[in-house]
Amino acid sequence: MSFISAKDAERISAAITKAERHTSGEIVAVVADQSSRYQHIPFMWAALLALIVPWPLIHFTWMKVQWIFLIQLLVFLGLLALAWHPRVRMSLVPKAILNANTRRRASEQFLAQNLHTTSGRTGVLIFVSVAEKRVEIIADSGIDALVEKGTWQNIVDDFTADISARKQVEGFEKAIARIGERLAAHFPPGTIDPNELPDHLIVLRS
Repeated sequence: MSFISAKDAERISAAITKAERHTSGEIVAVVADQSSRYQHIPFMWAALLALIVPWPLIHFTWMKVQWIFLIQLLVFLGLLALAWHPRVRMSLVPKAILNANTRRRASEQFLAQNLHTTSGRTGVLIFVSVAEKRVEIIADSGIDALVEKGTWQNIVDDFTADISARKQVEGFEKAIARIGERLAAHFPPGTIDPNELPDHLIVLRS
């Protein structure tokens, strides 16, 4: 994945290990190529625009129905081929859908990575969806209840800005450090720290 190289992944893992030295809480970082394939989007837009094509032809020309239907079909196929390109496809997805799919995938990963099973409910997930260019932070109830409202969103906003500036590794490191500070303030390390969850970056390929 070009978004994160193997060397970058090592830096992120090291940042997690460093942050967890000062807390009994757990931080898990996950990067996904995309949260959805959005394969219905090209069909939807191509169909909607193709439905408009016959109306001006019917009202302003004497063209035969068979020709109008053929033109409509060609427009549909042409638009479908154009919209199928990943970049074009992503640009056609409404922001609300991008946000919803990223949150859904992040919630799935929160459960899949067993963050809900940590002692004291102190798990925090950092989830990045590359295609959607979105970041989600999900904190379990134990730490979320103790953190000031808006804290996670502030970290997300700064991380997203770093990604836009092509500083994704630095963004990860800063976000991990800030999350670690919140965890350390409420959940300092105990005499025995089981390190319940892996520190390495988890990469999900589509």
